[in-house]
Amino acid sequence: MNISRLLFAIGLISVALLTVACSSSENKTASETPVAAQPAKKEPALYTGQQAFNQMTGLALKWSPDAQPARLESVLSSETNGQDGKSAVWRGYFVSPSRRATKTIVCSGSRLPDAPPYGVSTEGADGAYNADSANLAFLGLLLKTDTDQAYTVAQQHGGNAIVKKDPQQPITYVLLKDRKLNVPVWYVVYGSEKDRKGIGLINATTGAFVSAGK
Repeated sequence: MNISRLLFAIGLISVALLTVACSSSENKTASETPVAAQPAKKEPALYTGQQAFNQMTGLALKWSPDAQPARLESVLSSETNGQDGKSAVWRGYFVSPSRRATKTIVCSGSRLPDAPPYGVSTEGADGAYNADSANLAFLGLLLKTDTDQAYTVAQQHGGNAIVKKDPQQPITYVLLKDRKLNVPVWYVVYGSEKDRKGIGLINATTGAFVSAGK
């Protein structure tokens, strides 16, 4: 083999080697390139009524040291049907005799774009204080029965039949002072207050069933 043929053969071998090396490098790079991870979907934080109330109380006392609860309610959303006594959003109303005002506080674990901001926050300006709002106030320490317990009791007194008809039946919870009992009671509302299928009243201090209605 003369020199020109030898050089030509060496050139072909070099090109072949370079081609294999580049191909191997490209395959390695492609295989080693990490696939961009999809952002994890953030799940809502769900609270029982007492859990939400405890978080609200701290902010209420910062607003006014003599703040007392007057109402607590869950807010319906697509994130939960409330059948476990939990909600992603709770709204509480507090009264302050010294400030002669009322304040709305929200506890939100919702991830929905139109929901209140995540966490505990005040909502709106101070409201008017009058005899009606003062009469609604109750001592927070009287809240000893949580919404999951209230739901269980309500189920045992007619609620089970309602849920049986609609397994996805939404349930809301409202805490108000019962003036006859002079303690707060849970209204376990099957549906909303405007469109309800049934309602159970549970003593929020003792956990005892009070009454049922619609």
